[in-house]
Amino acid sequence: MKALFIGGTGTISTAITRKLATMPEWEVYVLNRGNRNDALPASIKTIKADINDEAAVAEQLKGMTFDCVCEFIGFEPAHVERDFRLFNGKTKQYLYISSASAYQKPLSNYHITESTPLSNPHWLYSRNKIACEEFLTKMYRENGFPITIVRPSHTYDERSIPLGVHGKNGSWQVAKRMLEGKSVIIHGDGTSLWTMTHNSDFAKGYIGLMGNIHAIGESFHITSDERLTWNQIYQTIANCLGVELKACHVSSEFLNSVGPDYDFEGSLIGDKANSVVFDNSKLKRIVPEFCATTRFDQGIAKTIANVLAHPELQKEDKEFDEWCDKVIAAQEQAKQLFR
Repeated sequence: MKALFIGGTGTISTAITRKLATMPEWEVYVLNRGNRNDALPASIKTIKADINDEAAVAEQLKGMTFDCVCEFIGFEPAHVERDFRLFNGKTKQYLYISSASAYQKPLSNYHITESTPLSNPHWLYSRNKIACEEFLTKMYRENGFPITIVRPSHTYDERSIPLGVHGKNGSWQVAKRMLEGKSVIIHGDGTSLWTMTHNSDFAKGYIGLMGNIHAIGESFHITSDERLTWNQIYQTIANCLGVELKACHVSSEFLNSVGPDYDFEGSLIGDKANSVVFDNSKLKRIVPEFCATTRFDQGIAKTIANVLAHPELQKEDKEFDEWCDKVIAAQEQAKQLFR
């Protein structure tokens, strides 16, 4: 079996390439600009190219066909339209990474299946993913383009601590605040439900869909079955850091109104502020061996240990740190008005 990965070195795709490298029945090619290919297993073949240079890519792939083409960096309709031109008739399956954030917001039911409507007026990222899905579905219906749509939710790896409220440089600054004994912001009252999925578990489900004839023309989300409140998530992270959690709960609407630089309308109002419980029964019918086995406290302990051991992963964000101080101080001042 021969697979082509477009991207291949991100949070989700890295775990998949690592797993496939141990499976001799798969021959895997990764097409990207080569910026992070040193982390790929030795057996993975690389094609150095900019996927946006369609003519050059078409020339490099001339005469090649694949059992699976796996698109990990398609964010806009133009990206999947390009892929259709490049791979129509040249692959038995085209797997597109969409996003669970595309599901209806606000949700009419916290219990999410693949039949939950797709609608997110709060986040352009999600609306673009929906548009990509719509184009691909049209190409499947009208041209027989063999699509499989995959919707990840919050998937994490060993390189970054997954959180709800963070700045442009990622989540390290929040962990640093915890280590310094400072308060950290938790959106809402922290009791909404969320799902964290380790990338190694996601890889199990994804690989089970590759080359699977029952996945053609279908959409699937791949998540853990473990449900956590945001309070539990932050408390678990504090426990792994060995510090006391000093939580400051702030309304998501307020955070959105005072944090225009951080796109909280998309990431919170259009995503993490909603309680979500994913039903993975459709995936399990198609991939009966799928089971997410990495409990959050186990996975995040490894993530934190790795981040603490690698200073290059500790990207400070002084601007976000100062913003947090302002928000927390403003809330404390507001409390004083009623004392």
